Amino acid sequence: MKKFYKVFLVLFIVFIAINLYAIDWQSDILSEESDNLKFVFSAAAAFIGLILLFVMDAWSRIGVKK
Repeated sequence: MKKFYKVFLVLFIVFIAINLYAIDWQSDILSEESDNLKFVFSAAAAFIGLILLFVMDAWSRIGVKK
């Protein structure tokens, strides 16, 4: 994995960790009254970013000639 991908890997993991820490687990996750919805969407976006990161890394490895 290239250094460029490793930097974004660390950033996405940190974003997910911060958002999971900020969620109020005692209240309803998707309630409009609580502030949890923005943390859930942010964590979901970071998770999608992780998936895309691994896809882009796999595609970059496919193009490399042996």
